[in-house]
Amino acid sequence: MHVLSKSFAATAAALVLSACGPQPQQETPPPEAPPAAEVPTQSAEDVAAEVGEAARRTPAELDPLFVQAAREFDVPVSLLKAISFVETRFEHVKGEEEFEGRPSAFGLMALRGDKVAEGAALAGVSAAAVRDEPLANLRAGAALLSKYAAEEGIDRKDLGAWATSVVKLSDISDLDVQANYIHNEVYAALREGAGAFTPHGKVAVSLEGSRVEAKFAQPMMQALAAGPDYAAAIWRPSPNYNARPSGTNVSMIVIHTCEGGYSGCWGWLTNSAAGVSAHYVVNESGSEVSQLVRESDRAWHVGATYSCSLNGNVECGLNGTSVNHFSVGIEHGGYASQASFPAGQIDASAKLSCDISKGQGITRDSYHIVAHGRLQPASRTDPGPNWPWSSYISKIKSYCGDGGSTGTIVVDSHNANNDSAKARTDVPASWASGTSAGYYGSGYYYASTQPISEPVVFNFYLAAAGTKTIDAWWVSGTNRSPGAPFIITHSGGNSTVTVNQQANGSAWNTLGTYSFPAGWNKVQLSRWATEGYVVMADAIRVR
Repeated sequence: MHVLSKSFAATAAALVLSACGPQPQQETPPPEAPPAAEVPTQSAEDVAAEVGEAARRTPAELDPLFVQAAREFDVPVSLLKAISFVETRFEHVKGEEEFEGRPSAFGLMALRGDKVAEGAALAGVSAAAVRDEPLANLRAGAALLSKYAAEEGIDRKDLGAWATSVVKLSDISDLDVQANYIHNEVYAALREGAGAFTPHGKVAVSLEGSRVEAKFAQPMMQALAAGPDYAAAIWRPSPNYNARPSGTNVSMIVIHTCEGGYSGCWGWLTNSAAGVSAHYVVNESGSEVSQLVRESDRAWHVGATYSCSLNGNVECGLNGTSVNHFSVGIEHGGYASQASFPAGQIDASAKLSCDISKGQGITRDSYHIVAHGRLQPASRTDPGPNWPWSSYISKIKSYCGDGGSTGTIVVDSHNANNDSAKARTDVPASWASGTSAGYYGSGYYYASTQPISEPVVFNFYLAAAGTKTIDAWWVSGTNRSPGAPFIITHSGGNSTVTVNQQANGSAWNTLGTYSFPAGWNKVQLSRWATEGYVVMADAIRVR
C-alpha cells in the first residue's frame, strides 16, 4: 500500500475513534508481561489525538486552490504541493523574524521579502493578499515558478527539470544546502507523497507519490558525519560561534522555531554572512537533526541578556549576562504561529534535550528548558503558544529515566500545553489572551472584574481519590485584583480563596490542601470581585 494511502487509512480510523469520545475503562486486567513485540508504541487514543492536533493546521480543503493556481500558470500541481508541504506542512503561516536580516515568511508557500511583492505583481494581486490569503499566496508562488521556468527554457512536462526553478523560489544560496533541499526534501515529498486532513476529517490536501528524480547536483557526502556531541545528529559546522567565558556553567536549553523550513534554516545558520547560529536544528518530521556548534562553544541564538524576572525568578545570579553564555540553543523547522507541532519532531527534540541535559547537568524543568520568546519577549515569540510544553518536558524526563509522571498535574490556560487525558481549561469567550512577561507556559487569559462569575475553569483528572495541594500562577501588576476569587470544588463542597494578584507574580502560590474524589475535578477563577481591576487566569498546579 502506498504511504499516502496508509496514512489516510490510519487517519480515518483515528478520526472514527476520536469521534467516539472517551473509551470505557477495561474491567479485566490485561495479560501480564505481553511479548515486547506486541506492545504498541502508542495507544489508539494517542494516535487520534495526534491526528486531531495535526488537522488544526489545515482547517479548509485546499486541493482546489492548488489546482487553480497550477493551471493558471502552467506549473505542475504536485510541485506546488511538495514545496508547500516542505515549507509549511500545508499551513498558511505568518512568519515572525527569527534571524536578523532574513525576511519573514508568509502563506502556504512561505514567500519571503521581495518575492512577496514580485509574486503579487505577476499574479495581479496586492502584497497584502499574498501575505493573508491562501489562494493569492499560491498564485504568487506559481507565477514566480512559471517565470523562472520560462527564463531557463525548461521542458514544463519534465518534473525533474523544475528543480532549478524551485531553488530560485527559496532563499538558499549555498550549493550543498540547495542540493539537500531539492533531493532530501522537495523531491522526496514528490516521491513519497503527503497529505493533510481538516479537523472534520475531510481531505485538505492530497499529494500522491510518483517516481521522479531531480535534475540537480547531489549533496556532498561529508554531511553524513555524526555530530561531535550528539551522535544521532549530522555535523554541519557553522562558522558563527565563539568561546564561552571561562568557568561558564551551561545551565539552560533554549527552544526556538526557525520561522521557515529545515534546510533553509540550517543553511542560513551555517552562512558566515548571517552572523547567527544555534547548536542544533531538528527537522519537521523528527527524522533528522543537524549539529552546527559544539556544546562547549557559544552559539549566537539569543539576542538578549538574562532577566530572571522573565523566568520565574530562577537563576537570578545570571541577570545581565548574555543568554548565549550559558545556554544551548535548539532550532526547529517550523513557525511560532503554527497551530500544532508534529509528534515526531517533538519526540526527536525531547531525546536531544535529554542528551544535552545529561551531558551538561541541566535541570529538567520548564525554567531551564525554556522558550526563546520568554527570554527575549520584546522581539521574539517562538516557539509560539502551541508548543506542547507539558508533554515535551514529560518526554524529556521519561527518556532520561527520571520519570515522565511525577503525580503532579499542571493545568495551563492554553490547552495546547495540557495532557488532555488529565488536564483541560475552559475559557469563556469574554476573556482576552495576554502575554506580559512572567507567564507560565504560553501566556494567560484575563478579564475585568464585574458582578458576574463567568469563570475560567481549570479541570484536572485523578485516577483515585486523594488529598492534593493546589497552587496558582499569575502575572502580577498594579491593575490586578487584590481579591481575585479562586473557587476550589472538593469532596467537602466549594471553598473560595481570594488572592492578591498585585503581588507574588510569576511563581507558584499555594491556595490550600483539599480532599478530591476520583475523576474530573475543578478549580475556577471568577470575575466577581471589586470592580476596577482585572483577574489573571494563567495556570494551576495539583500536587
